[in-house]
Amino acid sequence: MISIKDLTKVFQTKDQEVRAVDELNLSIDKGEIFGVIGYSGAGKSTFIRLLNRLEEPTSGEIELNNENLTGLKKNELRLARQEIGMIFQHFNLLWSRTVFDNIAFPLEIAGVSRKKREERVNELIELVGLSGRGGSYPSQLSGGQKQRVGIARALANNPKVLLCDEATSALDPETTDSILDLLVGINEKLGLTIVLITHEMHVIRKICHRVAVMEQGKVVESGDVLDVFLHPKEKVTKRFVDQVMGDPDREDSLNLIQENYRSGEVIQLHFVGENTNQALISDLSRKFEVDVNILHGKITQTQKGAYGTMLVQLVGDEEVVNQSIEYIRTTSVEVEVSPNA
Repeated sequence: MISIKDLTKVFQTKDQEVRAVDELNLSIDKGEIFGVIGYSGAGKSTFIRLLNRLEEPTSGEIELNNENLTGLKKNELRLARQEIGMIFQHFNLLWSRTVFDNIAFPLEIAGVSRKKREERVNELIELVGLSGRGGSYPSQLSGGQKQRVGIARALANNPKVLLCDEATSALDPETTDSILDLLVGINEKLGLTIVLITHEMHVIRKICHRVAVMEQGKVVESGDVLDVFLHPKEKVTKRFVDQVMGDPDREDSLNLIQENYRSGEVIQLHFVGENTNQALISDLSRKFEVDVNILHGKITQTQKGAYGTMLVQLVGDEEVVNQSIEYIRTTSVEVEVSPNA
């Protein structure tokens, strides 16, 4: 669907050359929700603006359905952009136009007849949950309603791809969840490919099928969301996973736990999918003469299934503790032994 090869964007400032996107390579499948996450300055906003050439790449290629977007002339690009919708963090609505007219605007530009515009706009108003608000102005809408208008407008020309540039960052948590649910519904109903950038792992966790982690203009890690949650390799990825799993100071926490629980072995358990329902703790207590103290635990849901972690202390004879750890390794639950402080 989307193939990105050696994509690079260099900005020349007064003092230095800044490589905002640095030889980035990605492949995004048709019909998936693909997340790009990174902290401020990682290059993610520049990257998504390169996808529809709101920013011109310094080098590299972007292919959409085997068409090289980077090689298109201005008129050709205008037509190609009709297949790429985009929603923004701050909505970018026309404040002097009603909800209806905001959604109709790209259809006017495309030369769609008044009758067909009216049919399409009413269909979209219904789709995004704004029935009865077509005559309202943006100033009369909540943040979530404004973003629903932005989504409807982005869908006006039946695009194949929807780009979301920090689309929920200006919204409160409850409204964020409702917008994310809407995007999932649109993805499932229309088969739309969605590329979403964010700095919030909650957004990735809730709706994305795959994710790429950006740092200093590069993709440092990518894969299925559940796999990235389970096996984060890079330090920046671990920080993002800890946003959702509730321990942003994981290393400090482990050191503190080791100081306070020197008499036993502290281990971290990772549960995936159906394993989150596994009665492992009671099973250990029955099979081995060890005391199991639960120190911390959390389960979260991704598009591919549940993922849970639990930090426990095993107290008992050293040999028996080691036997219990080896027993855990024979199950489908992964175990990580914390290093001694």
